[in-house]
Amino acid sequence: MPETGPNPIRRGLEEIASNLRWTWNGESETLFGSVDPDLWRAVAHSPTAFLAEVDEARLMSRTTDPAYRERLEAASRSLREYLSSRRHWGARHAAALSTRPVAYFSAEFALHESLPIYSGGLGVLAGDHLKSCSDLGVPTWGVTILYRQGYFTQGIDTDGNQQERYADLDVGRVPLRPALDAHGKRLWIELETALGPFPIDLWIADVGRARLLLLDGSRDPAAAHRDVFSSRLYGGDQRTRLLQEMILGVGGYRALLSLGVRPGVLHLNEGHSSFALLEAIAQSMEEEGLPFAAAAEEIRERAVFTTHTPVAAGHDYFAAGLVEEHLAPLMARLRLSREEFLGLGRANPHDPGENFCMTILALRLARRANAVSALHGQTSRHLWAGLWPGRAIHEVPIGHLTNGVHACTWMAPEMAAFCRRHLAEDWPRRLCHADLWERFEQVDPAALWAVKREMAGRLAEIVDLKLRDGAAAGDSAAPSPDAAPPPLTIGVARRFAEYKRAALLLTEPERLARLLSDPDRPIRFLFAGKAHPQDEAGKNILRALAAAARDPRFAGRILLLPDHDLSLARTLVQGCDLWLNAPRRPLEACGTSGQKAMFNATLNLSILDGWWAEAYDGENGFAFGEGLTHTDTQLQDRRDAANLYDVLEEAVLPEFFERDADGVPRRWVARIRRAFATLAWRFNSDRMVIDYARLSYLPAAGSSPCEVPPAP
Repeated sequence: MPETGPNPIRRGLEEIASNLRWTWNGESETLFGSVDPDLWRAVAHSPTAFLAEVDEARLMSRTTDPAYRERLEAASRSLREYLSSRRHWGARHAAALSTRPVAYFSAEFALHESLPIYSGGLGVLAGDHLKSCSDLGVPTWGVTILYRQGYFTQGIDTDGNQQERYADLDVGRVPLRPALDAHGKRLWIELETALGPFPIDLWIADVGRARLLLLDGSRDPAAAHRDVFSSRLYGGDQRTRLLQEMILGVGGYRALLSLGVRPGVLHLNEGHSSFALLEAIAQSMEEEGLPFAAAAEEIRERAVFTTHTPVAAGHDYFAAGLVEEHLAPLMARLRLSREEFLGLGRANPHDPGENFCMTILALRLARRANAVSALHGQTSRHLWAGLWPGRAIHEVPIGHLTNGVHACTWMAPEMAAFCRRHLAEDWPRRLCHADLWERFEQVDPAALWAVKREMAGRLAEIVDLKLRDGAAAGDSAAPSPDAAPPPLTIGVARRFAEYKRAALLLTEPERLARLLSDPDRPIRFLFAGKAHPQDEAGKNILRALAAAARDPRFAGRILLLPDHDLSLARTLVQGCDLWLNAPRRPLEACGTSGQKAMFNATLNLSILDGWWAEAYDGENGFAFGEGLTHTDTQLQDRRDAANLYDVLEEAVLPEFFERDADGVPRRWVARIRRAFATLAWRFNSDRMVIDYARLSYLPAAGSSPCEVPPAP
């Protein structure tokens, strides 16, 4: 009998769209994009927005397509089985967190470009962390703010000036659901601020098995202080920033309790959410009748703090008067004097002239603190050693846990299929197994090179389209990807901050001109990234790159792509041949973009900083700078630039353009195979989350970590 009622195709697609697992399981392009490819591109690959606009007739036409219906039914079944399964790492090794989950606070989460509540690396790390918690079955609630205008979209004019544009988010077109109480009524909370009561609506995003709680301050748009809360990530003045961090920390913890979530672990991803620990202490004092010291010790045991910023100026500091003005109600609940409260955020608690630092607050109140790479750990211990007077640097209690990336989110479909053919069908479930990735050492070089050229060709098509549309700075006189030999495409896509040195190559323009003028060894540089709206040094880097893209000597060889978001980031790490990272050592915390590149057969050329300082073995990519630093930063920059050119000319170019009879660069592909074999099992977010569970979460929850194996 024919089916009646709502379109079964729509029902199935709505089920898929309701859970953000579609951002990494590889099904959305086939299921949504094949129905209406033009609309799919127009809505930025957002299933929720797609279903709001798609012509119903197009959906109905799929009811008579047996192959499509079979794919849709298989995808729905896969999602249901994924959500209901208990056959995962967490069920076996992190059962202690089942009733008291991890609460993971972060000012930003990058889950997909259609939900623009992220700026850059911090948010990408948070999004990848939450996805791996889902895959591993580690019970986790993410906590963040729903920024109605998010971070800006970027335009770049002909002079290289950054143009920041903001647009209001339509909540009905993103995969969020309102938080409801047991009676189906909307849940909301209210905070006391110096500007009056502040109501906050609560939204939930389902991220596989994990949940993301979002705090929305737009309930009362007529409120005089609505704009003080700010719809924008990292926008506004110091008062705005303080209020945002109060809402994230204090509001986030209260919101979890209102949902009936009693977290066993409080993980702060950077210092922005440190007020959550103070709210948790206040709640403990009120519920258990404890004095501050006893309640603080109880919460300290459950607190984990991850620091990302390697320079003091990058941490949040607030004037004492501003803190007192807005935190006075919390101060009273904690039964602390003004001096005692402010001392929690000061390096010298007794210095009345010192500002209040959110990172110092977190370090004082969290039992476990870590940096995000081995070298960053050293830098952080030096930076904060003053908090532990009398201790040697190596005794400062800040360890390190190196970041990783969510492989299924970042790996190109072509490379994922290659892994299924040459490694194992279930390779995503075995990411941490070194022996799995060692099989790359035996794969056919020609087959690996062929799939990489397919990915490079797709990138070239997208870049050339942007050039024709006038959306990129540069011209189209670049070599074709079908040329013999194909061009070496080098990607440089980071936040444009001065210490990241995206324009390091431009310091020797004559040498650069010679490098780019060789017709036998064609090169194309692709630059992308945003500068913070208030960072003039970062904006000057953009202007310099735009000028280089217009320079006739570099015609078609240097291109500047605007509006770096998750979509463009995926495109670049998947299609480039080489990933260039040039931070001024030791100021890179980790540098996970290079890890994303590695999972796509894109080799790294990087300073020995962050993750690359512990990953590079001489054969799995390239390094420059020789691991040296200098007190004179200008001298260091000149030395690093010269060494970068040396490595490009003497190692990178010869290996890429040296081909066998079949056109395969054997030495280059050998490095790619070595990179997969030595790096993939170590620098993925499953390994990272397992390390957090073993070393931080389970001890914080009162469970011994010794029973937890290092891999699923």
